[in-house]
Amino acid sequence: MERKRGYVRLKASLLFIISLLVAIWLTSCERTDTASDSADDSGTKLQTLQSGQMPSDAPQLTYWAELNGNASSIKSTFQEVPFFQEWQQRTGVKLQFLQPPSNQAKEAINVLLSSGELPDMIEYEWSSYPGGPEKAINDGYILRLNDVIDQYAPNLKRYLEDHPEIDMQIRTANGSYYAFPFIQGDPRLRTYQGPIIRKDWLDELGLDVPVTIDDWHTVLKAFKIHKGAEAPLTFLGVPSPLFGIEGGGFIGAFGIKKGFYHENGKVKFGAQEPEYKQFLSLFRDWYAEGLIDRNLSSVDSETQDTSIITGRSGAAIWNAGAGIGTWLPILKEHDPVAELVPAPYPVLVAGDRPKFGQLAPAIGSSGVAISQSTKHALEAVSMLDYGYGPEGHMLFNFGMEGLSYEMKDGYPTYTDLILGNPQKLAPAQALAMYTRASYFGPFVQDIRYMEQYYTLPEQKDAIRIWSDTDAAKHNLPTLPRTEKESAEFSVIMQEVNKMVDEMSLKIIFGIEPVEAFDSYVEQIQSVQLNRAIRIQQQALDRYNRAVMSEQRR
Repeated sequence: MERKRGYVRLKASLLFIISLLVAIWLTSCERTDTASDSADDSGTKLQTLQSGQMPSDAPQLTYWAELNGNASSIKSTFQEVPFFQEWQQRTGVKLQFLQPPSNQAKEAINVLLSSGELPDMIEYEWSSYPGGPEKAINDGYILRLNDVIDQYAPNLKRYLEDHPEIDMQIRTANGSYYAFPFIQGDPRLRTYQGPIIRKDWLDELGLDVPVTIDDWHTVLKAFKIHKGAEAPLTFLGVPSPLFGIEGGGFIGAFGIKKGFYHENGKVKFGAQEPEYKQFLSLFRDWYAEGLIDRNLSSVDSETQDTSIITGRSGAAIWNAGAGIGTWLPILKEHDPVAELVPAPYPVLVAGDRPKFGQLAPAIGSSGVAISQSTKHALEAVSMLDYGYGPEGHMLFNFGMEGLSYEMKDGYPTYTDLILGNPQKLAPAQALAMYTRASYFGPFVQDIRYMEQYYTLPEQKDAIRIWSDTDAAKHNLPTLPRTEKESAEFSVIMQEVNKMVDEMSLKIIFGIEPVEAFDSYVEQIQSVQLNRAIRIQQQALDRYNRAVMSEQRR
């Protein structure tokens, strides 16, 4: 088996070398006064693709990605989604989509890569590849995109030249571009998640929106006793336990995050700090009292939806769009007095400013890479670059003019197909049918999408309330690491995260005493956690030096 995998990688590496030699040869031809017929053919092909006319003999490319949950709730395959039909038509590239099972992308990618039969394009969180994206390149799986972006992706190239702070975050420490990224350039787009609570229940019980941890205890206990809520507080437990509160909910009240953050430039790992022990003690008590979902380690988005809509839960941590925007209309349809409102991120002392809250990095975790084994790199690059140009920007963010949006006084305005869908689709579902504005993709997200998507006053309040934190002072940016750093970091954190999740659940469930935390810290330190912290520190220092250098230019 190992020999077979080695052969596959050798074969892919040879293909990679050949593709680079071809790219270099084409470049040299472009620089001569008389270009060869092959170079002319390549240029003509690229122009044809960018013209938006799909030739009858256009090759079919394969595209591997997980279908977004809002889209999959309406259509079962990419090919049925109008946006993906239009994207193919405009770029002249035919696609065959390969879909991993929902929430199983990480398991499926391992099977895909080991098979040796790679699709032309792969949409994935490449930073989570063991050894990082630089190793995925050196392993012969994905292309190093520097040359192709420079020559054949004018839209992305122009954007990166105009936004050097983004450019620094989409390359490895060795300077390799590895994927076409999802970019949230406007800071206002980066906060969209936080605590949500049943305001009608609060009013009925004579309670205020909770601010402190003590307030939350009072409210959740009242929801259980007086409203019969089986799981007063629910949040996502997949793809990993406590996933729904890793942005800062409840843990952040103790002045830490579960993962990595920094204090004045010094990197820390929250799950080994004494304050994490305090958090676990709190949730252990709440779990024993039945105040948080007893199935907390397995709650997915559908389960969470059901819990809120049926009244099984009265509070959650979720999005302004897929949460408030989806739940509130359904609740009101069955109970006109039902009301959902945002709550601030909890603190220990009233009047304190939350230290942490959800704040996404400017670069989305998922990007589209091109496999080294592809025979259609030009078509793939052309298609992926389309989203960063003027026409592609409008398609990805607003869909099709005259159908999903209309221009009114120079402003792309969503039609009722999106905001008042005749099939009763929620805006989040309708957007996922005709755009990619509300989830990852190879494009730059537009603030005008959010200005319309959040139509309810509760949603607008949510963004204002949830963004009132100090998260920007402590969250780490997207940190490029070297292949060696990424490989070492990945091995360490795979073991650390497994131990953190297991021990966290054991303490919360009452299987282990709170005092077991101290020995657990010794265990995660024994698998080189401090080395992982040093790697993050090196990457942060390197990033800060690059920022300072750019500012001096």
